[in-house]
Amino acid sequence: MNRKELDPDSSPQAAFGARLRSVREERGWTQEEAAERMGYSSTHISAVETGRKLPTLRLARSADKAFGTGDAFERAYRKVRNTGLLEGFPQFVEHEARAAEVRLYEVGVIPGLLQTQEYAAVLARSAVKRGAITHEQAEERIALVAERQAALDRTPPPLVHAVLDESCVRRPIGEPDVMDAQLARLLEFADLPTTLFQVAPFSMGDRRPFDLPVTILTLPDRSLVSYAESAHRGHLERESTFVLPLLTAYHQLQGESPSQAEAVAMISRLRKGTP
Repeated sequence: MNRKELDPDSSPQAAFGARLRSVREERGWTQEEAAERMGYSSTHISAVETGRKLPTLRLARSADKAFGTGDAFERAYRKVRNTGLLEGFPQFVEHEARAAEVRLYEVGVIPGLLQTQEYAAVLARSAVKRGAITHEQAEERIALVAERQAALDRTPPPLVHAVLDESCVRRPIGEPDVMDAQLARLLEFADLPTTLFQVAPFSMGDRRPFDLPVTILTLPDRSLVSYAESAHRGHLERESTFVLPLLTAYHQLQGESPSQAEAVAMISRLRKGTP
C-alpha cells in the first residue's frame, strides 16, 4: 500500500494533515475508526491527512473531541485558514476581538462586522465564481464573519463607530430580500447603545479623507492599531506615529458626515425603494 508522506514544515495544511495522522496512529486507530468517532467518512479523513482536502473548523473541533486534545487541532486549523487571508488580517482579527473601541470606514460593501450571513454568503459565492477562492475558502470566510461578530458580543461590549461610504448601502448585493435584510441589520446596529453609525455621502467629494477601507482599534491599554487593505494586500500598523494621523482623519470624516439620524433615515428610504 502506497503511503503519502507530508512535510509538516511545507505548509499549515500539511502540518495539520501530518498531525492528524500522527495522533490517530498513536491511538492505534485506523482511518475508518477515526472517521467513525469524528463523524466523517474514511475517504475524507484520508484526504485531509494527505493534504488533498482542507480541514474545516467543524472537522478540527471533531478531532479535538475525539482525540481529547483540547483545542490543539482548532488552533492548527486557524493557521490553515489564515493562509487564505490577506497579510496582517489574522493578527488584526485577534486585536479586534479584544479592542475597547473599533472605528471602521468601508467602501463598496458592508463591512464584515455588520454583515448578515446571507450577505456574506453572496459575496463568498461570487468570489468562487470568479475563481478567486475555493468553495472551502468561501465556507471559512462566512464562518469568520460569524466568529468576528460573536467575539465582539461580550461584556462589556466595545464601542463601535462605523462610517460607510454611500456606495456600501446603494450597491445591490444578492436578491432584493438579501439586501433588505442587510439594511435592516444596519438599522439594528444603529439602535445599539454602544454604536455610532454614519454614511459618508457621495456629495462629500474630495473632502473624504480616505479612499480605501480602514479600521482603527483602541486596545484595552489605550494603545492604537490600524488596519488598511487594498484588493490584494493588507497592512497592520502598530506604531502610534503612523496611527494617530489616521485617527485624526477619521475624526474629520465623522465631522463631515451627516448624523446617525440622517443615516438611519437614508437606510429607511432605501428599504422603501425611494431615493
